Amino acid sequence: MALFSFGISYKTAPVSIREKVAFSTEQIVESVIQLKEIYSVTEAVVVSTCNRTEVYLNAPQYSKHTAIEWLSEVHGIEQASLAEHVYFYQDDNAINHLMRVACGLDSMVLGEPQILGQLKQSYAIAEQHNFVGGILSRLFQSAFAIAKDVRTNTEIGEAAVSVAFAAVSLSKHIFDDLSKVNVLLVGAGETIELVARHIAEAGANKITVANRSQQRAESLAQAFNANTATLSQIPELLVNADIVVSSTASTLPLIGKGMVESAMHQRRNQPMFMVDIAVPRDIETQVNDVDNVYLYTVDDLQGIVQKNQQKRVKAAEKAEQMIVADVAKFNQWLASRQSVDYVRSYRSQADDIKKLLLNRALNQLSQGVDADKVVTELASKLTNQLVHPPTVALRQAATAEDKSNIEFLAEHLGIESE
Repeated sequence: MALFSFGISYKTAPVSIREKVAFSTEQIVESVIQLKEIYSVTEAVVVSTCNRTEVYLNAPQYSKHTAIEWLSEVHGIEQASLAEHVYFYQDDNAINHLMRVACGLDSMVLGEPQILGQLKQSYAIAEQHNFVGGILSRLFQSAFAIAKDVRTNTEIGEAAVSVAFAAVSLSKHIFDDLSKVNVLLVGAGETIELVARHIAEAGANKITVANRSQQRAESLAQAFNANTATLSQIPELLVNADIVVSSTASTLPLIGKGMVESAMHQRRNQPMFMVDIAVPRDIETQVNDVDNVYLYTVDDLQGIVQKNQQKRVKAAEKAEQMIVADVAKFNQWLASRQSVDYVRSYRSQADDIKKLLLNRALNQLSQGVDADKVVTELASKLTNQLVHPPTVALRQAATAEDKSNIEFLAEHLGIESE
């Protein structure tokens, strides 16, 4: 048996290909059943996300050509259009790949934690349908464990590597408890949506989304249990806003120095943290001159992001070393498991020989053959049968003049040289 992994990812295929190779849960179940029936696959786990579709197998044999052929058949795509995008790994490389994926080292955003949850969901589906046994189960549990170790013992997940996440990380440094602060998000585009997600996950629950389009604002607010407002309401909203993050497509600033000064006067100069992610800017630069107002621009955040990316790269180097050690550890377990299988098989063969010869001996005794003769013959035949395989191995090693193998066999068979 061998371990295999194959698939496509954002590194090897555009979204136009990735979306065609994506699996629904129903497709996963049907396809794995087909894999087990047609290709003699013993165990299988299918992982399908927006950035990757991967299959992990325990099987007697499998090839890249077979993988492409199978993906083509399942999704109705020509093999030629898939071939250049599919990667294929076996044994150590397959083990290493899964562990790198679990640790976020193969992700679009280095070290992102979402992929670990997606792997766990994929494994749960396989486990639910009895698609995994001892080997893939142990492999995935090892991958989950190393991912936890990497996140605990390196800084790979601590530093913000997106502008949206950096904005939220900074706010957590200024306010100890985000559940107690009022958050005003200006805009409702993709960046603000990311900020909303990150800040909600950080504990903020008093969020207001102000946007030109109320429909879009309501759609975003609903996802995070937030309130909505129009852009014209910003001056009154600033009075209670502790955190303000703005990212619109406005060509002129929406928030000026005078507006902020007025709000700060009404809030008795309680600190206000402001982040302007927009280009052109949504917040006048002079706002930074107002006491107790902390204004950060997209350039400030980019500088933080770049430094943090460098930190993650260093953390990733440490993670790679940890993975190498865990691949070796898994291989040791695999070898010990295989040795147990060999020992069990060898003992079973010896037991079969014993039963066969014993039955013959008992038949001879029942027919009146002399007992001494039967016992002597039984002992002789049993000895010959049991020593035959190691004798053949010794002769083959001698013929090949393989001295090290001869010495190894002699030592482990307990043979002393004369």
